[in-house]
Amino acid sequence: MLGGHPLSADRARRMRWTATGMLAVMAFVFFWSKQFLDLHPAWGYANAFAEAAMVGGLADWFAVTALFRRPLGLPIPHTAIIPENKDRIADTMAQFLRENFLTASVIARRMSAMNVAQALGDFLVAPPTQADGDNRSRITGGAAELLAEVLESLDPDRLGNQVRTGLAGQFAKIEVSPLLGRMLESAIADRRHLPLVDGFIRWAGLTLEDNEETVREIIHARANAVLRWTGLDERISGSVLDGLYKLLAEVLVDPDHPLRSKIEEGLENLARDLQHDPKTRERVESMKNDLIENPAVAEWWLGVWERIRRSLIRRARDPDSALGEEMRKWLAEMGKALQHDTRLQHQINRFARRTMVGVSTRYGGQIVQLVSETVKRWDAVTITGRIESAVGRDLQFIRINGTLVGGLVGVTLHAMDHFFF
Repeated sequence: MLGGHPLSADRARRMRWTATGMLAVMAFVFFWSKQFLDLHPAWGYANAFAEAAMVGGLADWFAVTALFRRPLGLPIPHTAIIPENKDRIADTMAQFLRENFLTASVIARRMSAMNVAQALGDFLVAPPTQADGDNRSRITGGAAELLAEVLESLDPDRLGNQVRTGLAGQFAKIEVSPLLGRMLESAIADRRHLPLVDGFIRWAGLTLEDNEETVREIIHARANAVLRWTGLDERISGSVLDGLYKLLAEVLVDPDHPLRSKIEEGLENLARDLQHDPKTRERVESMKNDLIENPAVAEWWLGVWERIRRSLIRRARDPDSALGEEMRKWLAEMGKALQHDTRLQHQINRFARRTMVGVSTRYGGQIVQLVSETVKRWDAVTITGRIESAVGRDLQFIRINGTLVGGLVGVTLHAMDHFFF
């Protein structure tokens, strides 16, 4: 509010009473001194001072009052200047703001002299004091709340699909076959594939154990009638299962088993084909694209995204979560970068300057229009009270000075009349 602080209004009111009191004192001196004019010439000077002081004080009272209201409520022309011309004042204020503050050259010049990035870095890095500690907590708390509100306001399915589409687009650009080949080749070279091979062998043994009856039924179905009549098919299936269990156990415990060597040879060939065989690479890329376009994968991702989103919202709104501390650490690291990285400072300062210039150029007219329309919407009493409370104290000094100057002029004229005329 323009000058609407209660302290300013109280000061203006005290000064108004002071100026009025001086005027009243001068009136009293004027009428009281008249009865002593014949006793001594000094009373003439006092009377002349009081008379001229009353004239000066009344003239300045009229001038000051005429700015804000009609003196004594009389319809005197060219009084109540501010209430009668508030719309023109609003347009003038807006135009002044537009021409002197919201021009691109002024903003660019002011922004060029400011290192916004370093100032922000100093604030983020400096140890929090009692004065700004709450402000920093509000910054991190506000950022966390803003994150939560953004995640809540956006359509979860649409946002999840957008994120999935973005990730899928980036994943589609990556040729995964050579990447998988190099990873497998590196694992084999470092012998990091051995736990994978052992795990595969154990998995094969458990799978065979879980499907023993299926194996027996297959052998029974493929055996001829004689074998089934003599019961040899049962013995054959048992022998086959025992042999497979024994083979898997030998491969698992013997690092030099021929079958393990074949497995490793197969992995080496696969690593080579993934990198250099066009057909293998084409098949892998086709599988990758099918996986990306699979509706089941999309549905799975939406479930994962929803869990991530809800977890972020919950952590952002939980004052005891680690998210606030993580954000404070991140802000501190960003502050150090802003303090010491001159290239980053230059980029951010240039961005801030261009942004402010762009805002003033694009929205300057709307800003001044907002100022003008806001002032025009104020009623005459409101705008008068706000301006008077802002400058009223200084205006009352005009009344006081007018009273004193008028009195001095009156004394001077009385002296000239006494000595020269």
